[in-house]
Amino acid sequence: MASGLLTGDHADMNTSEQMSAAVFHENGAPDVIRIEWRPLPMPTAGEVRLRVRAAALNHLDLWVRRGLPIETTMPHIGGSDIAGEVEAVGPGVDEGLIGTRVVVDPSLDWSWYEGEAQGPSFPHRPLRLIGEHTDGGFAEYVVVPAENLLELPDAVPFERAAAGALAGVTAWHALMTQGRLQPGDAVLITGASGGVSTLAVQIARHAGAEVHALTSGAENVARVRALGAHHVYDRLEGDWVRALRAQTGGRGVDVVVDSVGEALFEGIVRSLAVRGRLVCYGATSGPRGAVDLRHLFWKQLEIKGSTMGSPAEFRRVMRLVFEGAIEPPIHAVLPLADARAAHEQLEAGGVFGKLVLTP
Repeated sequence: MASGLLTGDHADMNTSEQMSAAVFHENGAPDVIRIEWRPLPMPTAGEVRLRVRAAALNHLDLWVRRGLPIETTMPHIGGSDIAGEVEAVGPGVDEGLIGTRVVVDPSLDWSWYEGEAQGPSFPHRPLRLIGEHTDGGFAEYVVVPAENLLELPDAVPFERAAAGALAGVTAWHALMTQGRLQPGDAVLITGASGGVSTLAVQIARHAGAEVHALTSGAENVARVRALGAHHVYDRLEGDWVRALRAQTGGRGVDVVVDSVGEALFEGIVRSLAVRGRLVCYGATSGPRGAVDLRHLFWKQLEIKGSTMGSPAEFRRVMRLVFEGAIEPPIHAVLPLADARAAHEQLEAGGVFGKLVLTP
């Protein structure tokens, strides 16, 4: 069992039937998070129970805790990025998987995006995420579908795999599928110190693009440059749009992959080249983006949304993590007992890459 102060009545439960977990019973600030005893989850048909070895935080965890307008479990256990070992299997799952080291694809019902329902008598659920719409990995154990597992090579640490999962597939889908990034393209990646963006920088460099990145502060500029960005701009120092356009000879970039949203939107549009593609996968500074429509039609720009990625994309990008072609930066590894402090740290800013919890 995890160490630290545990709350909750477990007098009627055998210790083999319970686990510790980071739980909140209501939405709010980080202080709603408690380490509690919870019933051990049982896998049903097609599911497995994992012994969680590492689970990484995302900004998504902050938004769910604050109260997104979604249907989720309550009390809730967050955590979409999970790596661990198969500890038990449900009906229909091969018992030979027990003991296998795995990382979890966080997406459920990705087929909704394909738009081909089985018929009116069958459910056609929209995309859901483990740890958002279901309980997640900020616990000693978690139940997930067996089809969401990817075997983890022995040489790859659990912490690295967890840190690369959601961020990796999100970055890949935004850059390579929605952004159609090609070798020789110029790409701008905003919020370049974040978990997704730090992997996007590496994926873009690996794909043969000329990588421009936007971050804040001299320390982050140096860190992003070390990840492989060719040109890094400090948004706190001068006019970054002017600097980028000067660097590109006035042309601008072919692709922008943005998670910041409102605060940068106008500048992002101005930074795009003719027939440029803007891919938005987040809105950390606000949900509304003002745009001068004359830029849009005169340069024949594309604006596209992006969220997560397909199972095939997840496996493809995780292979790059396994091979060491890309590596998710880990800001800190903390015990599960420090889940509230991890939320506070991510919310305060200044985190470069990922925070990882280990039960």
